[in-house]
Amino acid sequence: MSLVKLSIKGISYSQTQNGAYALILNEVDGERKLPIVIGAFEAQSIAIALEKEIKPPRPLTHDLFKNFAERFDITIKQVIIHKLVDGVFYSSIICERDKIEEIIDARTSDAIALALRFNAPIFTYKNILDKAGIYLKANPSDANKDSQELDDVLSNPDTFGREEESNQSGNTYSKHSLQELNELLDQAVTHEDYEKAAKIRDEISKRES
Repeated sequence: MSLVKLSIKGISYSQTQNGAYALILNEVDGERKLPIVIGAFEAQSIAIALEKEIKPPRPLTHDLFKNFAERFDITIKQVIIHKLVDGVFYSSIICERDKIEEIIDARTSDAIALALRFNAPIFTYKNILDKAGIYLKANPSDANKDSQELDDVLSNPDTFGREEESNQSGNTYSKHSLQELNELLDQAVTHEDYEKAAKIRDEISKRES
């Protein structure tokens, strides 16, 4: 299976689920986006890693892991989002020490937070992007919106709650037909409600698998 390189487009705050965020990944050589619902702490950690000028007074968990890894000469070579099951993404961290490679299972949000700190590339498999990727309409104001969303995350650290990473759509959309789900997905993408779009897309993926 061929790997597809991803970049981070930004973080969008969920308008429907308190304390949840949608991490938006870009297909580097394409137009598809991969939205992944993550918790508030992970969103904060990723946002701080993206905003190089912000330095927490004490190391965050992912910063501590990086310090620990560097002390023992462990480097992260890449992160691969390798599986999508029932709407939940599974990722692996590819590490190296003394020229010996190890693969470590990780939540996608943690893996990406660490990839940023090690300047490691992020990949997924083409079949996962084919199944879960969505197209967004080109909009010249996207960059400004992404920047504003990141600013909102970084400027409101006290609003972060506890949220486990999950893309499971539950029974919220189980009563809708496939045609209705596709229409709801189009509406969510149009309104840039990425967290809702991710949930609807996961329900569609479950039925088509």
